[in-house]
Amino acid sequence: MTGRVESALAELGLTLPDVVPPLAAYQPAVRTGVYVYTAGQLPIVDGKLPVTGKVGGEVTPEEAHKLARISALNALAAVKSVAGDLDRIARVVKVVGFVASAPDFTGQPAVLNGASELLGQVLGDKGVHARSAVGVTVLPLDAPVEVEIQVELVED
Repeated sequence: MTGRVESALAELGLTLPDVVPPLAAYQPAVRTGVYVYTAGQLPIVDGKLPVTGKVGGEVTPEEAHKLARISALNALAAVKSVAGDLDRIARVVKVVGFVASAPDFTGQPAVLNGASELLGQVLGDKGVHARSAVGVTVLPLDAPVEVEIQVELVED
């Protein structure tokens, strides 16, 4: 049976992907008490990055916005891997996003809106969160964006 959150994803034409395997020595998500913290999630689709490079250079802000959305979807998959069910999310507490940026690119907040908007679309008021949008020189695998989230779960 599909839960409410996964039904909302389906209405957007999305399915929850498999958890992206770690690229190094870490776990995709860790639960402590009622909180789940994800590792940074790249916009990996079917085992690879659809595009690489710097936003404002090889990657347009519009492409990066879509990639941030994919990263948030991967983060939800990581949350489900330790929470068991996305309907257990009480709220998204914080989103941190990193944007590999060309030297003169300053539109990191608009890029990260891709992640924030997806969380709002599928979780409603539970998806409203605090956020940081950070421009960086380079990300793993030359990814344009990386997103991590912290969620609070309903009590067991």
